[in-house]
Parts: sequence; C-alpha cells; structure tokens
Amino acid sequence: MAISTRITEMLGIEHPIVQGGMMWVGTADLAAAVSNAGGLGILTALTQPTPDELRREIERCRSLTDKPFGVNLTVLPSVNPPPYADYRKAIIDSGIQIVETAGGRPQEHVEDFKSHGITVLHKCTSVRHALSAVKMGADIISIDGFECAGHPGEDDVPGLVLIPAAADQIKVPMLASGGFGDGRGLVAALALGAEGINMGTRFCVTKEAPIHDNVKELLIKNNERDTALIFRGFKNTGRVTKNSVAEKVLEISARPDVEFKDIQPLVAGAKGRQALNSGDIDAGLIWGGQVQGLIHDIPTCQELISRIVAEAEEIIHTRLARFARG
Repeated sequence: MAISTRITEMLGIEHPIVQGGMMWVGTADLAAAVSNAGGLGILTALTQPTPDELRREIERCRSLTDKPFGVNLTVLPSVNPPPYADYRKAIIDSGIQIVETAGGRPQEHVEDFKSHGITVLHKCTSVRHALSAVKMGADIISIDGFECAGHPGEDDVPGLVLIPAAADQIKVPMLASGGFGDGRGLVAALALGAEGINMGTRFCVTKEAPIHDNVKELLIKNNERDTALIFRGFKNTGRVTKNSVAEKVLEISARPDVEFKDIQPLVAGAKGRQALNSGDIDAGLIWGGQVQGLIHDIPTCQELISRIVAEAEEIIHTRLARFARG
C-alpha cells in the first residue's frame, strides 16, 4: 500500500520522499538513484563549475532515469557570487520541471521559474519566510527544523514545533526537513501536518552517494551529539559534523574581535569537497545533521526508500491502529 499525498501527486512520484540539494553530493548518480526508487532526486546546480556543465549533468541524469527529478538552486551570501542568472537559464533551457530553491532573496528566481511553468519547492527555516515564499509563488514549502544539516536559520526552532506551526498557516503542501531518516520520521511528519519528508544527511550514507566510504562510516559511527554549530556570530549559523576543522573554527570564532576572514581559509568549499572525495575527514568541513544518531548502515537508495515506506505503513496500520481501538 502506497502513501499518497499532495506531494506525490504534484511531483509525479511514488513515495513522499525528496532528496534535498547538497553541495558536492547532489550529482546525477544520487539523484537518479533516488528517483528510480520512487522518490524525487535533486541535482545541486552549483556543484557543477559552470552553467554549461550543469546542462550536461542534467542530460546525464536523464540518461540514468526516466522518472521525475529536480534541480536545486541555493542563493547564499558570497564575496564572489556565482552567475545565478546563468545557472537559472541553464535549468530553464534544459526543460527541468521541478526546482528546489533555498537561501535569501529568491524572488527573482522564483518568478522566472514560475513564468516557465516550473514547480517551485522552496526551503525555509521559519514560518515567516515560508509565508513570504508562498506569496512569491512557491508551490511547495520545505520547512527545515533546527536539527538539519546546513543552515538552520537563527531562530533555533526544532521540527517538532516548527512543522505544526507552519502547517497552521501554510496552505500549500509542505515537506518536513531536518532530522528525518526512517519510517518513524515519515509518520511523525505526516502527523505534524507535512505531506512528505526531505532528507539530506541520510541520503549521504547510501551506496550511490558520491562521497568516500570513510565519510559514510564516520556518519554511522557518530551519534546525535556529534555536530557543531558554526558561524553563529556572523548570523549565518551552519550545522556541520564535528571534526578538527569545525573545532578550530569554533575556537577562532570565540575570540571577541573575530572577523570572517579569520576563519575563511578553514571553511573553503574546496576543502570540504576534498574531505568528501578523499576520505580525509579532517581535510575540511563536512556538513551533517543530528539525524546521524539514527543512521546505522549504508543501503542503496532503493533499499532505504523501500524500508522507510514499509516501516511507515507498518506503524500507521498496526502500531497506531492498536492505540486507536476503543
């Protein structure tokens, strides 16, 4: 028995499970595997060095799956911002029908995507930002709790409160994001008012994820306490996996006169990519959420999604049904 929601209907997918965009990880190999397993795989646009290379990666993904997949475009503050408009054009010209947007001031991008009939899924970390995104035209909101990897915002509201708070005010379909990795989480998300889940860290620990096994084994070994919050003083909080680089960033950031340039060499994206590719877990930052405490193996995407759905159905039809007997 399938779990059908507005999310599955709008995105044309079998299961209400989305693989969020992840820098260096959201490649055709992972996105296609997620889509082939009945979820929605998402390519990360800025993982590709140029818009033309993004076009080629989209075509590569099409060669690996005939199922729906999307592309993520994240807009973040940067000293030298990438050519966002050119990446956006590459997405549109390639005929992509689903886009995940994230980051600040997405209006220009959302409006252009919408004008081309693209379904826009916008990731938010607060109810107020979700309401703004809906006004801009977002079709689906991914509401991202404090447990998440990446940038959880500055409000520190965990999913158990944030998801129902958003559901009280958001009328478009919602994905719950941050801390999800199994069937229990999917059922909880549905109970809290979401219509599916968005997973990042959990998909990193799959056979198809294009990262070194050393990193996958680290995420398995870790528990829910093995993350660190960096960039707090710069109002750009990020949750990463604990390693020596994260600890050094925290140490420097504790200085009263710290400036971003003091930590910039440590947090360079190229170093994070080196860590993921080489397996040297202290080469750079490794982004990861608290869901690490729930990750215990390295399945294929097919095995993972099938297991999540089967577990969710068993909880709904057996465990919860037993509690509801009057």
